[in-house]
Amino acid sequence: MIADALKMAVGTLTTVRVPAPSVIDRRVAGGAMVLAPPAVLPLAAVASVIVYLGELVGLPPFASAALALGAVALGSRGLHLDGLADTADGLGASYDRARALEVMRRGDSGPTGIATLVLVLLVQVGALTGAISAGHGVAAAAIAVVAGRGVLSLCCARGVPSARPEGLGATVAGSVPVWTAAVVFAVLAGAAALVFPWRQGLIAVALGYLAASALLARCVQRLGGVTGDVLGGCVEVAVTGILVGLSF
Repeated sequence: MIADALKMAVGTLTTVRVPAPSVIDRRVAGGAMVLAPPAVLPLAAVASVIVYLGELVGLPPFASAALALGAVALGSRGLHLDGLADTADGLGASYDRARALEVMRRGDSGPTGIATLVLVLLVQVGALTGAISAGHGVAAAAIAVVAGRGVLSLCCARGVPSARPEGLGATVAGSVPVWTAAVVFAVLAGAAALVFPWRQGLIAVALGYLAASALLARCVQRLGGVTGDVLGGCVEVAVTGILVGLSF
């Protein structure tokens, strides 16, 4: 089960080619959400290397930050950014649940989604620029990528419903025990506390989780639960919160 869960996590969250899982059921799907942080370690490594090389050759911090985050977006097929834009469009489209879900299903981005995407990316790049200037950009890039995916277990914890009867959200919604999601948070926060001054590391991961929790709560209220787009949106706002916490 663990091997299938890891294959599903890597295959879904990255462009790394892995064999298809032998079976995909709720146990495997839940395991994939729990294993999301280690599954994206290759993306974290790429982002960190780009920041390191940028510092080595004297590249402006803003350029290094943009290239690192761009590489992560390419390495994840833009999956989470697309989810963020679709979620913003859905939440901004109508107070009617069915209408909002229909807007999200279309896949094209409207003005609300595009504006949200631009603003979030600007904050992410600006925050990582701050971390690079503060001398810990390499570690900040890695922690943000890994811990940002940790919120997937929170979004798929027991009690969080699916907004639709089909799709990725229906497969993973409620598939992770609450205690497991809490352990994932504790491990990620602990790792950040070891890498950075402990208070800053804890606050940064907590800030990312709080941002994702706020979006999750809004989506459950307005849409009736989670979808694949909501999961992607929560990842992006979590990454943003973590980078802001590590930007000084």
